[in-house]
Amino acid sequence: MYHIDFVELDNNKPFKRFSESLTLEEQAKLIVTIDRFLERKNLNLPVKSSLSKYLEDGIFELILLFPNKTARILYYYEKEGQIIITHGFIKKTQKTPRKEIEYAKNLENNITKG
Repeated sequence: MYHIDFVELDNNKPFKRFSESLTLEEQAKLIVTIDRFLERKNLNLPVKSSLSKYLEDGIFELILLFPNKTARILYYYEKEGQIIITHGFIKKTQKTPRKEIEYAKNLENNITKG
């Protein structure tokens, strides 16, 4: 079974900080999207590229479309079905910014080594 955890380094909780920056409606959609993703994984159903896609070096993104903006949630897989969400951001360009991918990789490395 897959389950979701969130990066937390000392007092740094990047996903929590991101989610708190959203409106209540956006937060609700975020929760529904994560639940839908996790349900598909646990039922061994394919996850459409409109919901999630692979970026590079083990980093993936969940895609959220809001009425006036697009958000991305970056994550990676760990052992035994553990999905680690690193952080989220509002996407302002067509391509996922390099700095966001690098940030996710740095968080993963700090968790793995920490």
